[in-house]
Amino acid sequence: MSQFLSKIKQLFNPSMDGELATAAPFRGIGDVGGNLANKTKGDKVIWSIVIILTLASLLLVYSSTGSLAYRMSRSNESYLFKQFAFIILGLIIIYFAHRINYTIYSKVALIIFLISLPLLVYTLFFGVQLNAGSRWIRLPVINMTFQTSDLAKLALFMYMSRMLSRKQNVIKDFKKGFVPIITPVILITILIAPANLSTALLIFGTSILLMFIGRVSTKHLLGTVGIAMIPVALLVMIAVSNYDKENHRAKKLPEVFSSVKRLPTWIGRIQTFLYSKNDDDNEKLYQINQAKIAIANGGWFGRGPGNSVQRNFLPHCYSDFIYAIIIEEYGLVGAAFMIMIYLYFLYRCIKIYRNCPFAFGAFLALALSFTLVIQAIANMGVNVNLFPNTGVTLPLVSMGGSSFLFTCLSIGIILSVARNVEQLEGSQLQKIEEQVTEAEKE
Repeated sequence: MSQFLSKIKQLFNPSMDGELATAAPFRGIGDVGGNLANKTKGDKVIWSIVIILTLASLLLVYSSTGSLAYRMSRSNESYLFKQFAFIILGLIIIYFAHRINYTIYSKVALIIFLISLPLLVYTLFFGVQLNAGSRWIRLPVINMTFQTSDLAKLALFMYMSRMLSRKQNVIKDFKKGFVPIITPVILITILIAPANLSTALLIFGTSILLMFIGRVSTKHLLGTVGIAMIPVALLVMIAVSNYDKENHRAKKLPEVFSSVKRLPTWIGRIQTFLYSKNDDDNEKLYQINQAKIAIANGGWFGRGPGNSVQRNFLPHCYSDFIYAIIIEEYGLVGAAFMIMIYLYFLYRCIKIYRNCPFAFGAFLALALSFTLVIQAIANMGVNVNLFPNTGVTLPLVSMGGSSFLFTCLSIGIILSVARNVEQLEGSQLQKIEEQVTEAEKE
């Protein structure tokens, strides 16, 4: 009896043997029968969180796009309908992604990763230019910009989850375990960093955290972090040494620094974050000052839905600085509720990780949840001036784009893992009930 119970206990703990099988066969997106509600499986709490965030997105985007609509000579309703279309498309992506057996993502991980590398290279040299950075490529026919770092990030975490699940027996070995896992991380971050340093740092940090949970040697991880901090420390040193503290202004950068495309922007943001004061008449500080005014106007309970004043003055309040609008309209209570939503989402994903008996699914759910929650924390931190200004959106809330759709795909994959765990638990409970019934008959 004790041996039987131990096997059951082992079944419901994450396995580190790297097996990728599941109890449920893959039926594909063409599986028919039953209504939509019956086909919608996975963690019901995560589904509820998705609905809550997308409904909040509709309200906030409609409220914060007034100045954008004025500049583009459009009505606010046009952006509302556009966001509604993105939400519908996103929910469709989540639904079909969660219906696919998550082991399929292991099989295509290497292919998608290899596709993302040349796309990043192409974007770096031939992509759409904005603020001296090239992050997007324009898709033909539909004329929509596509941020290739979103695809690369998803491909990287799929591939890392696959490698971590398969390398558990040699995970402490430097050559056999560590190098094959850290190499794709280095490749992706190096290709993203020149145009989008903040995203590269978030990806790198999430990867290190995932490797730590995946039992990679702490010594190897600390060495990697130490090496990665060298260029970051040099960047901060350049920013500090090229700032005139007496006259409170930035010095002219040497030609060798100013010739690098994004380097002056990074240095300027660090200097603004470290030295600028609230009363400075500084164009670089305008955005964060407007965000602070929005936060101050919000108080405890906010001005009410649609009553934001700073939406008319705060640049990118519908994307990068939408959290400041949340605080202004819904107050600190609404801001705290938003934080709790993302933390509860992380908690549910950790629960999926603990219940998933197969390593690939466990790592995949954890990696994708980490990257979404860390991105949310980064966005909120920038809005309240805890971090230097970066172009990071608030997942599922900021105005739709390719980032919104890839966020939906990530959530769909997480729900795919949850659905298979749910099916596996159901089949095992049925077996236990059958065994108990047989034992009672005997």
